[in-house]
Amino acid sequence: VQLQASGGGLVQAGGSLRLSCAASGRIISLNTMGWYRQGPGKQRELVADITSGGTTNYADSVKGRFTISRDNAKQTMYLQMNSLKPEDTAVYYCNADLVGIVDAVDTVQAGIFWGQGTLVTVSS
Repeated sequence: VQLQASGGGLVQAGGSLRLSCAASGRIISLNTMGWYRQGPGKQRELVADITSGGTTNYADSVKGRFTISRDNAKQTMYLQMNSLKPEDTAVYYCNADLVGIVDAVDTVQAGIFWGQGTLVTVSS
């Protein structure tokens, strides 16, 4: 079971980026998925999350600018980031609360899985 985050890059303030997080492997159920970020010298913080039914939750700092969504058929989550600010600069991580089969002997594991992170840099 893997989560692969992509879509980061360098953008000017006011610009937009779209992040993707694709879950792969033998997944039995894919529940709440979320985006977190860790800026330079800061702790990791929640950006937004979304349940399997589509209920969303956002950090106050990104409300009105970021939109989280998911495609359950593709097991993929997205983060559309508009009106980016320099303070949005961070490594963005995705995670998922899921149940999956994690090895060749069909071991079932339930819990939080993390992707590897994608860097977003916003220049002023």
